[in-house]
Amino acid sequence: MNLEINALQSPAATAVVSFPVTNLDAGNVKEFRAAITAVAGNHDTLVLDMSRLTFVDSSGLGALLSCLRTMKAKNGQLLLVGMTRPVRALFELVRMHRIFAIFNTMDEALDEAKAA
Repeated sequence: MNLEINALQSPAATAVVSFPVTNLDAGNVKEFRAAITAVAGNHDTLVLDMSRLTFVDSSGLGALLSCLRTMKAKNGQLLLVGMTRPVRALFELVRMHRIFAIFNTMDEALDEAKAA
């Protein structure tokens, strides 16, 4: 999976990552894990732009949780931004909205990254 990555110098060590697909599921989760692991190793904060995602299955949720654990283990941040209504509904259904830092706009997420 070729994630679209925009590394920012300010806030320092932040990467904004966009999904090139509309689904994060069993069919592409291995690619996502490999791509995001490489990015996570080089940045203290990851901002995942989820505005293109319209579907996430349990394997996709697992990959996002794994990414969150990776970032927390190195005292980093994982910020999710721009969730579509169906994805937000899933996160609320399984109570993942309590675990992840979720923002409506990129500006809100980047302000949070600066504050950390």
